[in-house]
Amino acid sequence: MVESDRPPGGDPLRSFPVVENGVGEGELARAVAVIRAGGMVAFPTETYYGLAVDPFNREALSRLFAVKRRAPDKPILCLVHERGQLELLARRVPASYEPLITAFWPGPLTLIFEAREEVPLVLTGYSGTVGIRISSHPLATRLAAAFGGPISATSANLSGLPAAASAAEVTAQLGPDVDLVLDGGATPGGRGSTLVGLAGDEPVLIRPGVISQEELMEKSGREIWPMVPQGGEK
Repeated sequence: MVESDRPPGGDPLRSFPVVENGVGEGELARAVAVIRAGGMVAFPTETYYGLAVDPFNREALSRLFAVKRRAPDKPILCLVHERGQLELLARRVPASYEPLITAFWPGPLTLIFEAREEVPLVLTGYSGTVGIRISSHPLATRLAAAFGGPISATSANLSGLPAAASAAEVTAQLGPDVDLVLDGGATPGGRGSTLVGLAGDEPVLIRPGVISQEELMEKSGREIWPMVPQGGEK
């Protein structure tokens, strides 16, 4: 695990040994404390490393956008630990999502929901919608469970650069701008989570990812087509 010497801010990093069998409970508790204090934690997911802040902390969100150099109209997706936490972020769960949730959660499927009024607009990229998934990575699951509520999970990289697939790649790009890095080893990389949204009441493929269009249609029993044709403008 790599941790900065400060509360949320920006001093040089120092190294801590990673527990032999993964990140221990002490390190996990420290990560939760950092997030609760408005800080930023990098952690592995089933695709790439993500950046966790409290999605209801507007100052932490502003810093997250600044650190990533992310355009304000780009939403930040979130992780929840279990389905019951959806109601903290989403107005409703569309019926057409139910078979996808059953088939692919936990896993690399991000579903786009209409956001509750309490959700900061900056998190949604001023779209009024929020992307959510339940991660299948054991460390991401433990972090979300220990925090006890939704956490952000945007990729741990500078916007426009490749997403980080290891703790070393996180620190190479973001360095001391991240308050804590939970080193869970290399992640699969390759492709990000598949993004599915709605057109009316019908699911549409917003971004191809780990889960294929064919798998989505097979499990949902519906036609799910790209919102933008493959090879077109993204």
